[in-house]
Amino acid sequence: MADRYYDLNTYLRNRFGCRVQKISLDAGLTCPNRDGTLSSGGCIYCNPRGSGTGAAGRGISITDQILAGMANLGRRYKAKKFIAYFQSFSNTYAPVETLRHLYDEAVAVDGVVGLAVGTRPDCISDDILSLLKTYADKTLVWIEYGLQSVHDDTLTRINRGHDFAAFQSAVTATNKQGIPVCVHVILGLPGETRADMIETAKKLADMNIDGLKIHLLYVIRGTRLEEMYQNGKYVCMSQQEFVDIVCDFLAHTPDNVVIQRLTGDPHPEELVAPDWAMRKTETLRLIRERLEQRNLRQGCLRDETKQTGPKTGLTY
Repeated sequence: MADRYYDLNTYLRNRFGCRVQKISLDAGLTCPNRDGTLSSGGCIYCNPRGSGTGAAGRGISITDQILAGMANLGRRYKAKKFIAYFQSFSNTYAPVETLRHLYDEAVAVDGVVGLAVGTRPDCISDDILSLLKTYADKTLVWIEYGLQSVHDDTLTRINRGHDFAAFQSAVTATNKQGIPVCVHVILGLPGETRADMIETAKKLADMNIDGLKIHLLYVIRGTRLEEMYQNGKYVCMSQQEFVDIVCDFLAHTPDNVVIQRLTGDPHPEELVAPDWAMRKTETLRLIRERLEQRNLRQGCLRDETKQTGPKTGLTY
């Protein structure tokens, strides 16, 4: 366990007894905010690759993506087991039978011990949750919901296409199935103050959330955010600003929430700004150092009466 926050590696080692790595997968799906169902162009920070690898577009099967990931991550991290992470775009945005085929193919690969499914809170249904529950009864399953902010004015500003209420409804429905929920938030969104970002942490802390991914808002090519940046309508956070707010965010997050990510991870060829976003190792070191300097720990600013212990589905 990281000294001052409950990190994903610790959670996975406790559950499986060895190093476990997530393999990012591209299932060739899309998103209602990009295909014209909700709006055109998607979120202001999203480019046509949708934070994915583009593997599906190159005709690489889910099985082959997993095998390639196993070979790479096995060498790099000495990982013994793996989680199939459906990352690109919205991985519940398809008919149930299509999803069943994709998930079945992933869990059939020897060495895969779980599924992580990244999606939007408005791309979930009772039928899809029931499907995911069939896997959760046999293996580890996480649903990862992209929220970004609890503030509806921010969600409108970034052209998110759903409100906070949609996220609350999705979490409630997922909790009923006993499937762990990881929420994605972005720090540094246009128009948000430090207080706004901490309010996101506080509201999430009062929900039944099991995991958290914190992302830095960075500018990538081919997005509306790039246009805003080039026109002087958006200014990136400094590294020190980001580090301080991450520390505050962690301090307001219950200590039983698994911290799955603490910063973004841009493709080098796509990044416009800030340059320091490429220095991930340095940023993580600065976060650890700042937590020490400020004597902060995950959950330390939460009222002790709100520390409720392990959440649904988690093994500590």
